[in-house]
Amino acid sequence: MKPWIGVTLLLAALGLGAMAPALRAADGKPLYTDQVAVLMYHHLDETAQSSSTIKPELFRAQLELLKSKQIHFITLDQFKKFLDGTGKVPDNAALVTFDDGYESFYTKAYPILRQLEVPAVNFVITGDLEHPKETYIPSLSREQIRAMLSESPNLIAIGCHTDAMHGKLPSGDAIMVGREEQGGVKESDEAYRQRVLADTSTCLGKLNELSPATVDTMAYPYGITTPAASRLVGQAGVRYAFTITPSMATQGTDLLQIPRINGGSPNVTPDGLYKTILHRIVRVNEDRPKIVLSEGDR
Repeated sequence: MKPWIGVTLLLAALGLGAMAPALRAADGKPLYTDQVAVLMYHHLDETAQSSSTIKPELFRAQLELLKSKQIHFITLDQFKKFLDGTGKVPDNAALVTFDDGYESFYTKAYPILRQLEVPAVNFVITGDLEHPKETYIPSLSREQIRAMLSESPNLIAIGCHTDAMHGKLPSGDAIMVGREEQGGVKESDEAYRQRVLADTSTCLGKLNELSPATVDTMAYPYGITTPAASRLVGQAGVRYAFTITPSMATQGTDLLQIPRINGGSPNVTPDGLYKTILHRIVRVNEDRPKIVLSEGDR
């Protein structure tokens, strides 16, 4: 018996089958097929510190290591066709996503993406387009978005991160899923419905004025949604919506509940991100255990 076969069988017997793909990769076979590791980022900065801010050099190092491990980065269009069943993705596929529409995507991430030829999509808070320099962290301007989409139409895409619903209510609930109150009275179900529909339509409308391709994607603020919220954004024109559930995306994935793996925290090393992807590989067409997010995962 070949040594690697023996180790694989041992891992399977111990319930550690998730590590088997890494062993098969050493034998020249793909790490995974028919699934996509969707990676999530927010902000790049050399000096600023937060749980969702990383240095540009770490971002570059992550991408370079993943490419050296034969991870193949795909475009948003390829990803959507894969989910729809109208197209295939390469083995070891990954999609890079950014949330919040920060200016650092244009000034720091975009040059790296272009140099390494890695596609990416940025989910923009369109309410910030009106005064992009006045936000807490400077945001993308319309001119910067147009420039990227014009210069790199096959590399960069944009999506919705709501127009004015990225925030929390006094109750602590995310604006998108909570009920607003006025004078101690909570809004009705119909008022909530109209608010989510209007905000989502506004967000998509503003982005479609900038993008040659139809914008029909969204990332939920904080990754939080409910069945009602998902249903409403779908009615407003969103076909694909992204969460923060750390799993792989397959053709069986709910289009309004697409999982993502976080790569945008300063403690996520290049090797650590690669290992996380390996641990999230699923057996396609088989039942998967549900993953419950801990507070630390969020």
